[in-house]
Order: sequence, then C-alpha cells, then structure tokens
Amino acid sequence: MANEFDSILNVSAVPQDDRKAAFIAESKNNRNRCYEMSEKMTEKVAMNGQAFQKYLDVQSKFDRYTANNVLLIMAQKPEAEKIGDYGYWKDQGVYVKRQERSNPILIMEPGKEYEREDGSIGTYYNAKKVYDISQTTMDRKIQPQAEITDKQLIRALVSNPPAAIVTAEADQMPEGRGAFFEPEENCIYVRKGMDVQDIFKSLTLELALAGFADKDKDFDRSEYMFHAYCVSYMICRKCGIDTQDYQFDHAPEYFEVMELKEVRAELSRIRDAASSISSRMAKILEQEQSQNRQSEYKLQPEQPEKAEQESPSQPLSEWKRAEPQQGSQGHPMGQSQYERGDFR
Repeated sequence: MANEFDSILNVSAVPQDDRKAAFIAESKNNRNRCYEMSEKMTEKVAMNGQAFQKYLDVQSKFDRYTANNVLLIMAQKPEAEKIGDYGYWKDQGVYVKRQERSNPILIMEPGKEYEREDGSIGTYYNAKKVYDISQTTMDRKIQPQAEITDKQLIRALVSNPPAAIVTAEADQMPEGRGAFFEPEENCIYVRKGMDVQDIFKSLTLELALAGFADKDKDFDRSEYMFHAYCVSYMICRKCGIDTQDYQFDHAPEYFEVMELKEVRAELSRIRDAASSISSRMAKILEQEQSQNRQSEYKLQPEQPEKAEQESPSQPLSEWKRAEPQQGSQGHPMGQSQYERGDFR
C-alpha cells in the first residue's frame, strides 16, 4: 500500500559523468583561486615590509613547504600551526571538524608532466585541500614539545657546514662583527666569548652566505646580503632566539623593479637557503633526542615509556628551546648592507 513517503524514495543516482564533470570544474576553480591568491599575496609581500616579515614568519614555521604554498597559507590562514590533508589527520587518530570541512586551506602540488610546444617538459599543478590542526579534533594543549638546550642548538647549527668554522679572538675579527665568512679560505671566523643569542644572530647570516658561495663560483657578498639577512632571521625565530633587532622596513626597495614571478623566485631562494640549514639542524637534534631516550631507557628500565613521553622525536618546528637567555643589545653581525639600505 502506497503512502505519502513512497514518492520521495524514488531517487535516481547521480550519473558518473556528472560527478566527474563537477569534480573537474571544482578542481579548475580551486586552481585558479590559488593562482589569484598567490599573485595578490606576492604583490603585498613585495610592497609592504611588515607583510614581508610576516611571510618570513610563516615560512620559518612551514620550512618544508614551497614559497608559493607559504604565500597561499598566509593568504588563507596565516595563524596556522600544523597542516595536513584529511587522510593525514585520520592517520593521526583525529578528524577534521564537520563545520571546517568546507573551509580548507588550498595549496598547490605537482601533478603529471607534459611536453611544451618547444619540446621542454612542464608540470601540471593541482590544488590540494589541507586543514590546520585548529580545524581538527586534536587537543593542541596536550601536544608534547621536546625541550632542547643551548648547547644542543649550537652543536646542531655548526653540523656539516658548507665552510670550516674557526673561533678567533675579538681583535682578530672585523670591527663590530661576531662572525665573518672568508670565501677565499672557505672559512667562517667566529668571535670567542659570545652567548647563544649573539652566536646565532651572527653565525646564521655567515652560514647562509657560505651556502650561497658554495653554489656560485662568482660569489659576491653584497649580492646575497639581503637573502642571508632573511635566512638569519628565519632560523633565529625558529629556534627561539630574540629577533626584535631585525628590521624589514626597507625590504620593498629590494623588490621594487621586479616582476611578481621574479619576486617569488627570490622568496624561493631565501626559503631554500633557510631550509638547508634547518634540515641539517633537525637531523642532528633528532639524533640527540633519540640518544637521550636510549640513555634514559637504560637508566630507568622499570619505566620504559617515560623517556619516550618526555622526549618525543619531532620535526625541528615542534621543538622548544629550553630557558631562553637575553643576548646583548647590539646586533653582532654588525651594520650589514641591508641595514644601511644598500642592497644592490
């Protein structure tokens, strides 16, 4: 016997072709949105010193992401802390909140390669939906952070450097500098007696310059000073070093004659240099954390899980520096060409 509900239950399935067409249309729309957001954010970062510094902050947090994807994160959710797609969060045992599923962060990921008309090979890029930890059911308050000491940080910083590192007396150093890279000797001289703050501020800049010199046979310190200054800021910020004396008000002057594509290329160069240093540091710090866990396990066999809980192996971005100290008031790298506004 029919009733008033029977007619509602007769529903045809959505044709496969229609679903495929809808998916293609959404993908194309998301890809175009990414291109548009990237262009707008690149222009903003290039024209505003505060926006540029904010970009460096986000890039230092997401150092494994490309400069373009960091621009996209900055455009959509600059306060993001940790991101992953739906499957990633599911593997972590948590889920994207229902009300957040329609509010993803869009980033770009490489797809298939194709051949251009001139015979060169290009790559298709697709928009990917990811979500910040704040959009999931994970409780951020209970996420452990492995504290690391200043000595561990410095050991990690000087691991596998692109140039030799040698300590020197103050009177042997250029005036006002805590460290100095000498390309002809492929050596970085570091002034003795500095605290962790001054070591990081001066040595990170010179390590960045040494890294650039390693890839450029015609290396000119002045051409890379702006990039190295940015790298130093990013590494210091990542490691909990005071960065208040870094200034980026004049950054737009560096980009003023560049096209937006060129600006992104410069951002990528800065990102790659910072990632090279932070990746070396992460490897050493993770090794030390692993060794510490093994030592604690041997000392406390009756509580084998305690060391694991207190010192988890995590990416550098999730490590916490133990008991930050105040550095000197002056900037140990001296007055760089960037600080004088003479970038070129």
